[in-house]
Amino acid sequence: MKDQARVVVIGGGVVGCSILFHLAKMGWKDVVLLERDELTSGSSWHAAGSFHTLSSDPNVSKLQDYTISLYKEIEETSGHSISMHKTGGFYLASNQSWHDYLKRERSKARSIGLDQEFVSIEEVIEKHPLVDPKHYVAALWDPTDGDLDPSGVVYAYAKSARVHGAEFFTHTPVIETNQRPDGSWDVVTKKGNIHAEYIVNAGGLWAREVGRMANVHLPVVPMEHHYLITEEIEQIANLPEGRRLPHCIDFEANIYLRQENTGMLLGTYEPRSTPWSLDGTPQNFGHDLLDPKLDRIADRLELAFERIPALGTAGIKDTINGPFVFSPDGNPMIGPVPGVKNYWVAVGVMAGFCQAGGVGRSLSEWMIEGEPSVDVWAMDIARFGSFATPQWGVIKSSENY
Repeated sequence: MKDQARVVVIGGGVVGCSILFHLAKMGWKDVVLLERDELTSGSSWHAAGSFHTLSSDPNVSKLQDYTISLYKEIEETSGHSISMHKTGGFYLASNQSWHDYLKRERSKARSIGLDQEFVSIEEVIEKHPLVDPKHYVAALWDPTDGDLDPSGVVYAYAKSARVHGAEFFTHTPVIETNQRPDGSWDVVTKKGNIHAEYIVNAGGLWAREVGRMANVHLPVVPMEHHYLITEEIEQIANLPEGRRLPHCIDFEANIYLRQENTGMLLGTYEPRSTPWSLDGTPQNFGHDLLDPKLDRIADRLELAFERIPALGTAGIKDTINGPFVFSPDGNPMIGPVPGVKNYWVAVGVMAGFCQAGGVGRSLSEWMIEGEPSVDVWAMDIARFGSFATPQWGVIKSSENY
């Protein structure tokens, strides 16, 4: 392992690997990523793998649109398959309030050039025959939505970064980050030390621990999150070869679902959040899951079974409960940390497979060119001042979830 680098990126999830790729592609070849375990350890490996452009912030929507458009490039550059299915997606409104919400979102999306259109409920049923139409009054269609293989994406970013001249090292946990008087950093690992001009904390579940090494206290919180994978559903198994059901989101029921082989993946945000491991993420946590607690999402499942009746009769093949990191307002926290020279962060990116590409580009532009090419105020870590203690972060992140 080299002992000098311009940038050390700490964290080998989808966000860290995207940053590594973008820095190298944009010309900073002397960059290194350090991962404590294997790439994807933590949250990336168990992500649901859906992607979409819809966001309440138009700038975040643009960032997500860029992320989706990047997938073909990294697959081709790396030669690593990401198993992307661009199925399109429906956003379903079950009452007038949610219909009005979708009208606002469509207006914002179209103002920045995104292609979203309202379609009839009949068109929904034509594309997704599992949906019970009697529960819905409107549907917004986005042709860019879909799903992919999360682990494949992480490795595609990392291998593409290597093609552009960057390096990454697994099983290399960072022990200390010590700043020199000139503002540069000594990054200490069991395999040796690296002297770097810049550090980027993209630690994911371990972002808090990485930050504390530099006396940077980040108000991000891991939350438990459930999704289910069903057994085979006959209607899906009998679809014509090559046809795949679209992604769907039902806002009132608070569910998202997509096809998974010949079954369905159903996810939800439980009504009450469950912060996880507030004292710190265990160092031996990697490709691990938490015990399922289906009672927390029972009311959401009931709504899902009403609105997608086939789910109610399909057996449950797998139940996933895995932690991922939330910020106090749900948006990523990126940029230079105020008051700490040459220390950058990209943390709290809970929708990594929608946002990591845009986060990686924005942070790399910021570091190399002095500012990002898009307005990132809604993601700038500077929006949180000294009031944003870790304890405050637990309260606000829980509310936001």
